[in-house]
Amino acid sequence: LQRMLSIAVEVDKSPNCSSCKIADVIFPFILNIPLRSQREAFLNTMESQLLRCKLLDLLFQHSCDVPTTLPLSLAKILYFLSHSSVLLQYQDETAAWQRWDEMLQYLSLLLMSYQNVILAFPLAEHLRSSLNDRMDLIIQKAKPKLQDSDDVSHLDIQLKIEDFISRLQQVLGEPFPLQIIEKLCMLR
Repeated sequence: LQRMLSIAVEVDKSPNCSSCKIADVIFPFILNIPLRSQREAFLNTMESQLLRCKLLDLLFQHSCDVPTTLPLSLAKILYFLSHSSVLLQYQDETAAWQRWDEMLQYLSLLLMSYQNVILAFPLAEHLRSSLNDRMDLIIQKAKPKLQDSDDVSHLDIQLKIEDFISRLQQVLGEPFPLQIIEKLCMLR
């Protein structure tokens, strides 16, 4: 399935457009996956970083009281940190801290996937371009175009994380479970 989804993203002239269409179709099914382990297995094994970004973007938009119109960027990821609540409805007796832990896990996964799409690897940095255009861009050693909303300062990051910690303290109290602390450090 993951290989077929990856190929479906790549065969289109615009991988960005096809990943949006595929994500729109898959998203309702993600909402109905009952167990965290199953959701994580699906998202972690996804071959297409671009499709993973789109699905996680939809998941976080779904969890925000006020969705944002920002394009997928570092500023949007920080927006999700400030405005997302627990992502999914749970039918079982999952502890509140585990729901927030899952949210932080997916936020980190979104950040890593976004970095892979935009910055990380020479062959992956143009994932928003078609295969033909991508080869030309790689040969020309063209740098990926960053968006204005990718320019965030360390102060912005620090303030958003402190705001998130305050919000989490109101919900969970203190002390935080070790898993939450580790994920916050990793995200920072």
